[in-house]
Amino acid sequence: MKVTIIYDNTSSRADLKADWGFSALVEIEGRKLLFDTGANGKILLSNMQKLKINPAQIKDVIISHLHWDHAGGLSSFLEVNSQVKLWIPSFLPEAKSAKEFFEVKKPARLNERIYSTGELEGIEQSLCVETGKGIVIIVGCSHPPIARIRETASQFGEIYGIIGGLHGNRPETLKNLGLICASHCTQYKSEIKSLYPEKYIEGGAGKIIEVE
Repeated sequence: MKVTIIYDNTSSRADLKADWGFSALVEIEGRKLLFDTGANGKILLSNMQKLKINPAQIKDVIISHLHWDHAGGLSSFLEVNSQVKLWIPSFLPEAKSAKEFFEVKKPARLNERIYSTGELEGIEQSLCVETGKGIVIIVGCSHPPIARIRETASQFGEIYGIIGGLHGNRPETLKNLGLICASHCTQYKSEIKSLYPEKYIEGGAGKIIEVE
């Protein structure tokens, strides 16, 4: 599995624009999925171009939740590639522009080695990717408590890592993970980095994370 952060509050490359929001490309078994679309479609597509990510090769788009900083770039993306399966927690008007769209209310298998927690706490779904080391959870903001997300994701396998925004979740909720990439809205980033120095990976637009 390979995850490339496209959109984030910070950037790991000078040529990529940082902005409040989150988006990442997930590649698994030759399939490319876009998780969230950031706040601004122009920034999203510009960063994709500089990262040499071809929107036409993306088959699925997963929106974690409908807040502007995660779904704001969706309409711009669908203008360049509407031939995708769109997985959303709740309906939004832009969904009609996609080839197919599905509201994911409960835990579900989306594709080979790819799962969703379903909409938790009435707001947000997280993506679960099966790797050789266990399940890696891709999160948007972690509005549902991390404990709830981990508990739900554990039905798909042992949890190995987490990537994305962790909001105000306490660092202690991340114990026993092998990989932690805290980005976007994470409030306790420095504490997490200090508590888990060997497991922590700095995020930012342009960051690439690979798990066998």
